[in-house]
Amino acid sequence: MCGIAGWIDWSKDLSNQQPILKEMTDSIIHRGPDADGFWFSERAAFGHRRLIVIDPEGGIQPMLYEKDGKTIALTYNGELYNYLELRKELEEKGHTFKTASDTEVLLHAYLEWKEDCVKHFNGIFAFGIWDEARGQLMLGRDHLGVKPLFFARRGSSIIFGSELKVLLAHPDVDAVVDREGLAEVFALGPMRTPGNGVFKDVEEVRAGHYMTFTKENTNVQKYWTLKSKKHEDDLETTEQTIRSLLEDTVKRQLLSDMPLVSMLSGGLDSSGLTALAGREYKQNGKTLSTYSIDFVNNERDFEEDFLRRDLDEPWVKKVAEHVGTDHHSIVFGADKLVENLLVPMRARDLPGVGELETSLYLLFVEMKKDATVALSGESADEVFSGYPWFHQEEYLDADIYPWLKNLGGIARILSDDAKEKLKPQEYQKRRFQEAVSEIPFLEGESELERKQRQMSYLFITRFLPFMLDRKDRASMMTGFEVRVPFCDYRLVEYLWNVPFEVKSVDNIEKGILRRAFKEVLPDDVRNRKKSAYPSTKDDAYLKGISKWMLDVLDDPSSPILPLINTEIIRSIADGTNERVKGTNARGLIDYLLQINGWLKEYKIEVVL
Repeated sequence: MCGIAGWIDWSKDLSNQQPILKEMTDSIIHRGPDADGFWFSERAAFGHRRLIVIDPEGGIQPMLYEKDGKTIALTYNGELYNYLELRKELEEKGHTFKTASDTEVLLHAYLEWKEDCVKHFNGIFAFGIWDEARGQLMLGRDHLGVKPLFFARRGSSIIFGSELKVLLAHPDVDAVVDREGLAEVFALGPMRTPGNGVFKDVEEVRAGHYMTFTKENTNVQKYWTLKSKKHEDDLETTEQTIRSLLEDTVKRQLLSDMPLVSMLSGGLDSSGLTALAGREYKQNGKTLSTYSIDFVNNERDFEEDFLRRDLDEPWVKKVAEHVGTDHHSIVFGADKLVENLLVPMRARDLPGVGELETSLYLLFVEMKKDATVALSGESADEVFSGYPWFHQEEYLDADIYPWLKNLGGIARILSDDAKEKLKPQEYQKRRFQEAVSEIPFLEGESELERKQRQMSYLFITRFLPFMLDRKDRASMMTGFEVRVPFCDYRLVEYLWNVPFEVKSVDNIEKGILRRAFKEVLPDDVRNRKKSAYPSTKDDAYLKGISKWMLDVLDDPSSPILPLINTEIIRSIADGTNERVKGTNARGLIDYLLQINGWLKEYKIEVVL
């Protein structure tokens, strides 16, 4: 895992642009604390920050290949989990290798198959390739968008990088946000429209796409998409296929030259992956280390609700003992969460979900002390249709994203001027309809099946990217790599056509996954009802952020003030608003503090 940066210009000599490129790569030193690398030519400048995971000596970047006096340069972030098979295939085609790295395999895959190389990859990746002979830049991104990649066109230039801050470090990219960008922030919340970089004229390479740029043309190509077809496998075959895919995926993703651990919440997803990984470790005479998160006074303050059924820690302990892991429970207090609230915003370069991201970041800080890589159960709910919204009529029939309907939307607290200019409800519906127009519905489906397929598409292509962004930025901010086996595109392809009644077999969410894990998990763990990502229930947290919010409201220089209804926000922060209290108040205040911090720290020019 690493951070990448690049700059192509078809009319300007970039040979002596080291200071600018260094500013760009220095902005993401957290993604690659182990080494840096640079390469310059007349038309291209590539930079790289390296986090060493595989082949410490051989994976140096940017990686170059000389052919007929012309250079092909690569800067790459990610892991190819099938690189050993690809290497063997390429060797049979006559390619020779100087290193043991997956980076060199990716480069030779391009030499062999050009743009079609992405169709051969199983992994998580974002890369830029400059082909000097063709005068072409290629940007490619993995199937589900696990690894980020942003770019901006400025005159005859293309500027790209792993994070938005890379682009903002370039003198030609200003921190300007227009109406559409603010609508993304306020109308959609921390979720984003795929391809939208929020900052003016900044874009994102979409998941499952590659792009090519020459002096004359830009080409956008979708190389992977969900294809709808009738699911023919019976229940037993479906269960066996899922189990086989997960076993193969976990085995592939355990490959690392650096210490690897597993995240463990005691829920079905992380417990199942931990059990598979632990079994592999035992076969090799090793013990897997696991990590969970908890909060000071959590047992005292816990209250069951529709999101949190019970405490995680008893289940974590049970799974750790069953698998035989070396377990570490990381505990935080409210003060630590308040103190670090804005760190995830700085990691994402955008406002996020506050405490839920802060605790994740703090967990990775601790995990980084012992390891470089971790497995995570992220994305199982999205690909196995595990959320309640998949079977609740009011959400199946909604004309906006279901998570916005559930949360009520942050748009209600906008100032009248901002509401008039951003038109948040219209923006929500427009983006929803755009997503629906992409869905490959299957002829002959019932109305209910059609709605469930639509819900599945929305979660995979709109909600999951936010979850992956959150996990990538929170982990890479600490120089720590997180792998997500449930995002293996083969598994996602297969599950896309598995009917909801099969996914929820045994009348429980993700019933088919529970069956797939029956050989590695105790029955009570397999049948534990879903419980959401943990959060502190300590009143000290709400008090801390409420005081902070009141300070923001009392400061006339706070950049968020013209955009919000300050009277409503003040009533929420001082506890006098009877409609917005408790968890809802915490989430709203968290988000507004991040927006204010974002506008202030990034010196954003708002253009309405």
